Amino acid sequence: MLTDPSAVADSIIVHAETLCEREDHLWDVIRQLSISVDNLEDARDQNRVTFGTDEMFRTLLFKGIRGISQNELAQRLGREPSLVKSFHLDITDLSNTPTQQQLSYTHAQFSENTQEVLNRTVAGVRQAALDHSVLTEGLVPTIPTEPENSTSKSESEYKKEKAQKTLTLARKHVLPEFDTHRAAHKTYSDEVILDMFARICANKGSAHAESEYGWLTDDELICDDSTFLRAIKKIATPDESNSQLTFEDFADGDSMPEIDRIRDAIMTAFDAATDNIINSIRGQDPFESRENVAAIDITTEQFHVWPWEDKEAGIAKPDYPKMVSGYKEGKEYKHGYKYATITLVGDHAPIVLGIEPVKEDSAWEPDDSPSYSKADLVSRLLDSAERFVDLDTVMFDRGFYVNQVYADVHERGLTYLSPVPTYEDDLAAIQDIQEHPTADAAVKHDVPLGIDGEVHHEAEFLYAPSTSDDAEGKYAVFVTNQDRVEPAEIRSVVNGYSRRWDIENQYKSIKSFMPKTSSTDYRLRLCNFALSTLIYNLWRLTDYLIKVALDEPIRSPPVITAKTFVRALGDFLRKFG
Repeated sequence: MLTDPSAVADSIIVHAETLCEREDHLWDVIRQLSISVDNLEDARDQNRVTFGTDEMFRTLLFKGIRGISQNELAQRLGREPSLVKSFHLDITDLSNTPTQQQLSYTHAQFSENTQEVLNRTVAGVRQAALDHSVLTEGLVPTIPTEPENSTSKSESEYKKEKAQKTLTLARKHVLPEFDTHRAAHKTYSDEVILDMFARICANKGSAHAESEYGWLTDDELICDDSTFLRAIKKIATPDESNSQLTFEDFADGDSMPEIDRIRDAIMTAFDAATDNIINSIRGQDPFESRENVAAIDITTEQFHVWPWEDKEAGIAKPDYPKMVSGYKEGKEYKHGYKYATITLVGDHAPIVLGIEPVKEDSAWEPDDSPSYSKADLVSRLLDSAERFVDLDTVMFDRGFYVNQVYADVHERGLTYLSPVPTYEDDLAAIQDIQEHPTADAAVKHDVPLGIDGEVHHEAEFLYAPSTSDDAEGKYAVFVTNQDRVEPAEIRSVVNGYSRRWDIENQYKSIKSFMPKTSSTDYRLRLCNFALSTLIYNLWRLTDYLIKVALDEPIRSPPVITAKTFVRALGDFLRKFG
């Protein structure tokens, strides 16, 4: 018979408080908790169940503390080995983790007293985790109380509090996901490396400049640049691969898998860190909205080396980096690394939910050079974003005008909106609008979009006045799979495209954070971009939380500048790392 439920819960909570004093992650606390199964009542036949009382109690404890649904927990178990290990689930295949139905059934088979133990333990462990910053739900915005003397002082203190809690989140739950996989006896810890990365970002500097500063000031917490660069490359090095990975590593010429492996190594860390950012503010979710809109776009990191050995003879440099592509900026042709992102836009915390490397065919490469299709890029970005947010609408720029892209979005049940290149038949439609005595916009209904010779779905083509100087006839053309758009609705639909207001400023901020480097090692390039993007996410999260709490417009200028935030991050990591 179960003893007093409050006494059983209290004994677990006391142990949790001790663990929270030294552990940084909730799952580490749950994994080490002392839980006496003899004091729990489970009506299931323990000789026949796959997961015993101990394992399921820990699993349901995590669910309650995090405030997530059974379905969301089941999905996380299927993709996060760290959780499986923390709950003592003895499985090696993540496809065999507890299902939503198993979680629901187990909870129902716990006796009323055991459910009370679980509920009390959830509340107690959660509070202990909050008190010791193992959990960071303290980030959830709350309206500051009206001060007696000075409103500005109250707001100032509140901004400081929220910013510091975000910095704590970065130190404990975001940056540590980027593991350098170096030996335990390493001279410089991962914390020191990431602290150095943040300060390089704050100073818009380089590894060499930072290490030189450390040498001049005898700073023992600044390593030399070669040590720093090796550590960053380690983050992006796939398992069992220690050397720089290049396209030439494959004799059969199928070199894209190696880039895939570099991408997967970095994005595993990026996704886990993003998950921690989003889960830190569950309960007042910034993504709970009538409509979640994301924008997919591509940015460049310029590479200044000329690709040709002899352009007139068509001879390219044999060692030219394979991930560098050509692009046009204004009227100038340039070369650089390209990265695709998917970002929440509009009245949301403009957080980047996914990153993909971009590889395109270039004029200096052989015709059969490997590349990623736009459709593949979009599919992977949507997969990343939909791990975290239920999307409604996806926006593109005209560079993604590919039927397969739109087909994938349509098949997911999402709405797309994108400008399209203006073709000859569009110019005729624009001429008709201009000659019409009253109309200033038009729509073509039910235009078939085909895949492999078959009609996949029908779309609406919208013609609306444009203020862009390079728009043919001063009109822009958009395509959307939104249900029938009437002429009176065109302006409203097209104006929605302005929700992409974040993107250009986003890229400017991220690139202002990125360390300067001349390295052609793609591990370093992609990792620099991913870490800089995470710093951007943390800054925007802080700005969002403060604006919500102070009831300021989300699209108003930042409360805390990016430069101030990243400088504080570097100092904070050094002080508390």
